[in-house]
Amino acid sequence: MGKGFPRIGLAAQAVKREEAPVADARPTARQRVTLQDVADRAGVSLTTASRVVNDGTRPVGKALAERVHNAVAELGYTANLQARAVATGQSTMIGVALRDISDPYFSSIAAGLIEVADTEFIDGGRLLVCMTSTAAHEDAEREYVALMRAQRARAVVLVGSRSDNAPARDALRAELDAFVAAGGRAACVGQDMLGVDTVLPENRAGAAALAGALAALGHQRFAVLAGPRPLYTARDRTDGFRDGLRAWSVPLDAARVVHGELSRDGGYAAMSEILAAGEPLPDCVFAVSDIMAVGALARLRAAGLDVPGDIALAGFDDIPTLRDVYPPLTTVRLPLKRLGETAARLVLREDAPAQPRVVPVPGEVVLRDSTRPRPPAARPPAAR
Repeated sequence: MGKGFPRIGLAAQAVKREEAPVADARPTARQRVTLQDVADRAGVSLTTASRVVNDGTRPVGKALAERVHNAVAELGYTANLQARAVATGQSTMIGVALRDISDPYFSSIAAGLIEVADTEFIDGGRLLVCMTSTAAHEDAEREYVALMRAQRARAVVLVGSRSDNAPARDALRAELDAFVAAGGRAACVGQDMLGVDTVLPENRAGAAALAGALAALGHQRFAVLAGPRPLYTARDRTDGFRDGLRAWSVPLDAARVVHGELSRDGGYAAMSEILAAGEPLPDCVFAVSDIMAVGALARLRAAGLDVPGDIALAGFDDIPTLRDVYPPLTTVRLPLKRLGETAARLVLREDAPAQPRVVPVPGEVVLRDSTRPRPPAARPPAAR
């Protein structure tokens, strides 16, 4: 074997020794800075460092606290939240599951929830809101709650309608029970069917009030873009609208109730079905969500029909997007941000109740230009 190899090795070592930096007490990039490192740098006990960093209940003198804070800055220390969660049994994480984050209805609720969470400080730190979109089914929500339980999340909030899939709903409820039993808090925005604190939009009552207001404007022939069959929110709004028409002795033809996706494209497709049915066209179309109504409006324009001159149109929710819709859309206004704020306060600021609470939130009918009164001459004889 060549004798040059040892000489090369020694030369390399010599170069390394010549270029070696002066010893630095700062841990290397690959070595995680620990709270013990902070305590050593500050010259205090680990307990004292922990009280300062974690804002403990027992006070620490100003001089010692300043030394600890300086050590934190010098070492670039960040708290090990996972270790803290193991030690305390809970993290500072809040899990939020939305049915469809692209829908302004859900994003507006999420905005209210985040605003409240952002003002809360737990164990000296801000809360971390971990959000997911669950594609509108309880199986995905159950998996997310299980993940949050494994992460020792402080709370979970589910935002979205329940469905008629009873086995999936029961499995979700069992997972929520396990989450609460492990020390977490849980709430939902939707139907009161999960055994947790619930913020309950009054969908049926709001839709009934809207139907009465539209009938009072002289509309007699209605169609409903009813959303997905399995979702209770869509059912509640459709049934409520039918209730409101019945109170005015106005019929709703079952053939004029068209189901579809709870989306802009779903509204476009459902409106296409209404138009394909032919004459007589409805006086007024009710979409069970504003986002469906936006799609329906686009379809009516594509057909060359005027809103409200040829067909009136109404929605439900009063999403922020409606500010840019023309003509302004008649709807049922829900205080969307307040729904999220209320859910956040239930799990963060209120004490855990002996029994789950239900907070009803009514809607408000807002009449706009998309549903002007029908001229008396255009009304059928029965309405005169």
